[in-house]
Amino acid sequence: MPRISSGKRYAQAAFELALEKNELESWRVGLKKMAELSGNEDLMALLQSPRFPFDAKEDLLRKQLGEIHPLVSNLALLLVNKGTFRLSGDIFQQYNDLLDAHRGVERAKVTTAVPLSDESKETISSRLGKVVDRKVAIDAQVDASSSGDLLREWVICSLMEASARD
Repeated sequence: MPRISSGKRYAQAAFELALEKNELESWRVGLKKMAELSGNEDLMALLQSPRFPFDAKEDLLRKQLGEIHPLVSNLALLLVNKGTFRLSGDIFQQYNDLLDAHRGVERAKVTTAVPLSDESKETISSRLGKVVDRKVAIDAQVDASSSGDLLREWVICSLMEASARD
């Protein structure tokens, strides 16, 4: 059986379970905690160490995750057991993409030379939402070397997708 190298299948399965049980937000919260932990290099070293027994890894991970959905906890332990806990960030991202699609939300990556105010983000979100006829959430980034072309990449992709749907 081929080894899974992305979180897409795990995210799809998690999303389907969460949707079926109407537990979308509790899964999102748990997957976010997993993703955050997968960025902790010290923790990852312990979870990937063959010298650290699985029972100790399980105890450590449960303490680090805290109170989360039991099936999310089981997924985390499965990933540790398979040595693929690093996929947690990708699983979280893929899950969020599925959740956004389910909720009818498009994401726009906006890069500006200076930070945007909440009012500016809302204005951009509203205007783009009218263009694509969907709700748009802004993922704002600051890059001092950015030119004024802050939305070019997203708008081109969105317009191509919209024309493909029509």
